[in-house]
Amino acid sequence: MNMRNRFLLLLAPVFFAFAAQAQQATWIWYPGDFEITLANKMQNRRTERGTFFPVFWKMDNHYVLIDFHKVFDVPAEEEVLIYAEGEYNVKLDGKAFEGKPSRITVPAGRHKINIKVFNQETVPAIYVKGKTIVSDGSWLVTFEDREWIDETGKTSDISATTWVNAGYWNFNSPDQRPSAFRLPVRKQTAVSQTKGNYSLLADFGKETFGFITLHGLKGNGKLSVYYGESKEEALSVDSCETLDRLTISQAQKSDSTLPLSKAFRYVNVQHDPSVSFDSVSMLYEYAGLEERGHFRCNDELINKIYDVSRYTFELNTREFFIDGIKRDRWIWSGDAYQSYLMNYYLYFDSSAVTRTLTALRGKDPVTSHINTIMDYTFYWFIGIYDYYLYTGDKTYIQLFYPRMQSLMEFCLNRRNSNGLLEGLPGDWVFIDWAAGLSKQGEVSFEQLLFSRSLETMALCADIAGDKEGQTRYQKLAGELRKKLFDLYWNENKKALVHSRVNGKQTENVTRYANMFSIFFNYFTEEQKQAVKTSVLLNDQIPKITTPYMRFYELEALCALGEHNYVLNEMKNYWGGMLQLGATSFWEEYNPDKKGEEHLAMYGRKFGKSLCHAWGASPLYLLGKYYLGVRPTAAGYATYEVEPHLGGLQWMEGKVPTPEGDITLYVSKDRIKITGATGTGTLRIKSSKQPSGKNIQVVQKAQHVYEITIQPGVSYDIRYKAMK
Repeated sequence: MNMRNRFLLLLAPVFFAFAAQAQQATWIWYPGDFEITLANKMQNRRTERGTFFPVFWKMDNHYVLIDFHKVFDVPAEEEVLIYAEGEYNVKLDGKAFEGKPSRITVPAGRHKINIKVFNQETVPAIYVKGKTIVSDGSWLVTFEDREWIDETGKTSDISATTWVNAGYWNFNSPDQRPSAFRLPVRKQTAVSQTKGNYSLLADFGKETFGFITLHGLKGNGKLSVYYGESKEEALSVDSCETLDRLTISQAQKSDSTLPLSKAFRYVNVQHDPSVSFDSVSMLYEYAGLEERGHFRCNDELINKIYDVSRYTFELNTREFFIDGIKRDRWIWSGDAYQSYLMNYYLYFDSSAVTRTLTALRGKDPVTSHINTIMDYTFYWFIGIYDYYLYTGDKTYIQLFYPRMQSLMEFCLNRRNSNGLLEGLPGDWVFIDWAAGLSKQGEVSFEQLLFSRSLETMALCADIAGDKEGQTRYQKLAGELRKKLFDLYWNENKKALVHSRVNGKQTENVTRYANMFSIFFNYFTEEQKQAVKTSVLLNDQIPKITTPYMRFYELEALCALGEHNYVLNEMKNYWGGMLQLGATSFWEEYNPDKKGEEHLAMYGRKFGKSLCHAWGASPLYLLGKYYLGVRPTAAGYATYEVEPHLGGLQWMEGKVPTPEGDITLYVSKDRIKITGATGTGTLRIKSSKQPSGKNIQVVQKAQHVYEITIQPGVSYDIRYKAMK
């Protein structure tokens, strides 16, 4: 197996599991430990001008001592191979084997195997392979077995020990050790290399990410590499965000690949006269996930926006979903939440979602909000809500429900006397990057996300079999949702106000809580239409300039049927970045800025990220609101397709689901659709009754028709689109 295929195998979607995997052995560990440790490694690679720049929230670590066990019914004597990451012992039916055996013989009958592993440096893990005895997600694990021996030598009762099912990914051979995991790479060459006096400027043609290789390097002296997402940044040796400084001492020419990955389009290499090299190339580092989603239409600008969104999302999909590849390279919950949604319409890689959710949550005890940001805690909960809707995976929720509970209790314990949340010492109330945006008092946006999070907890309690918890969370969610409208809705302003200070509504109206209430379906239809006019289409309400919140603003407008408007906004906003030469989409874009102003942020000349995951939101909008595909029951057991051309002449695409793709072609007079799974409902507006072979048409309102889509059946429907 070549290296590329090997890593693609490792990145295939898998789930934590309770059931055995039909004799497929895999490396297993305490659930969440590998994800947490991998995230620690990734997030501590950040540097700013060569200085180590760690995260500023609590980082957890793996448990260093783990007990693994399982009971097997062995039909005949078999030999079992044992591999472990760490020091270990092995017991069969409570009796320890001598030494550290790499293979044991297990006789026929019912037997319990225990393997205890210690590893301070990397995650304790095992791989066990016999004919019937294999390591998989059905093994039980604990970080404390509470075992003791009395004066007679009798082993204690350990029934108080908490056992959980093992975690695993897809390391399915003994030589695929979890500790050795790396993302794959492939060589890329620069499109141009311009040499100067003791310098070289290389242009790789577009935003990229990976490791620079210096070819034919020799000499004794200093060499510096200055990275730039723009040419201006690479040439600014005093202000570029990232760099490498090397001391060279080698008499013979050789190739040298730098150890830390970087984001760049341009690299500016400067060196002493006593140092020389021939050229530069790079190793592009990538996740290698399969693109299952697709979109094409008659408008080439929209096609370009879709393609650049795809590439932007590819760059920011790594071991986890990260915010941006140049600066932070961290897992931010708010950023990741949008990535989950985009993932469902491009990759549909479930394991990437669960890895990211697990890494973000970390371990108990909870000492602060996720990433220290109040709203980012709530995005974490809502991400689980959507994960279940799109995938139908109950196993992850059942396994991690206790960690959901402890995080929610942390939030509930921080409510004020009004039963609302406001920023306490240590809390970062973020919402959005917006000048003058108040974060003081009881902000409506935080209460809204909190309400949705409580609804998520009620759903997860039901899945986990916690009926008492389900009742409690439903009650809390209902109470908070009522407070939201009792305390923040202003009938005169026809909107939710931004906040309350000292028990009174402020005069300030912002877009945030109002637009979320639309696609959360918290508003009545009358309120939705009022808010569309009073807030979303009102230029007097402060505008949003970050792709981060434009994601939700445009989603709300799509949910209100403003597809033509949104498509034009998409062309103006994302198309505006393309006109300025963007090869990936940015952290922030303000059309009013000029020249190098577009590169500045955070008070730094080149502080802005020119490749940010939240800039890829057209992936989600085009899939969910133009192709119009969305699940209505967990795992696409049922789904809706409500296509909107939005001014296009035609469009076609694929939307991935757990069991295959939904393919769609839409023009003004024809729809072709095939669904791979579940039962779909095609809802269309037509000036005449739709027709086609083997279709059953139900008229729901004037010019509104529904057609049932059965799995595996191709439909070719004639209709007349409404003007």
